[in-house]
Amino acid sequence: MYGPVLLVIAHGSRDPRHAATVHALVRRVRSLRPGLRVETGFLDFNAPSVPRVLERLAFEGVREVVALPLLLTRAFHAKADIPAVLAQAPPQLDIRLADVLGPSPLLLSTVERRLQEALYEAGLAPADKRSTGVVLASAGSTDPEAIAVIADVARELRHTGWCAVRPAFASAALPRTEDAVRELRASGVRRVAVAPYVIAPGFLPDRIARGAQDADVLADVLGAAPELARLLLVRYEEARARAAGPAALTA
Repeated sequence: MYGPVLLVIAHGSRDPRHAATVHALVRRVRSLRPGLRVETGFLDFNAPSVPRVLERLAFEGVREVVALPLLLTRAFHAKADIPAVLAQAPPQLDIRLADVLGPSPLLLSTVERRLQEALYEAGLAPADKRSTGVVLASAGSTDPEAIAVIADVARELRHTGWCAVRPAFASAALPRTEDAVRELRASGVRRVAVAPYVIAPGFLPDRIARGAQDADVLADVLGAAPELARLLLVRYEEARARAAGPAALTA
């Protein structure tokens, strides 16, 4: 086995598409790094739960784990829920908590991939992005840090050639997706695309899709994109390097 076990921690959902997407992403991570043991645990709704996975790993004699939150921003789940769950882990486990996924150029590339796929499905060419405005629609949060990150991602996406980009939120913050779509329409853009900035389908992504009814193009969720799978391995290696100290960075 190569290095510590990678434990991917997903939120979970009653929507079966959520777990199916998470498992597809984890399979892609495994395919990129044969020999690395990758496990999946859920905070809620789905099995196996994070505590159950940690108990099993300890029982099997595993000693080192990198816990990776499958989250795009550092909001409540990253700051409170996951640390609280990991604090209850079996004491023989050495657990290193990796950073959340965002922000990252690889996430931006994943959004771009999904948008280009959606343009193609709509019969448009890559060059049509120059006359297309984008609503970057995230799940939403009450955490100001998370909201600021989404705004930064929207600005970065604008620099890739779209004529305008507006952030939007499915809950907890404004504007809603449908309001951002109307704002772009009023600004005079030729067409509007909605890019869900979420990893897997579920309740809030469905709300984003409903808010995109008046848009011309709706991209897919980030899902099991190759860039996202690579990003999980980047966060894994960063956590390993931090734990090992300066020697690991110069090795």
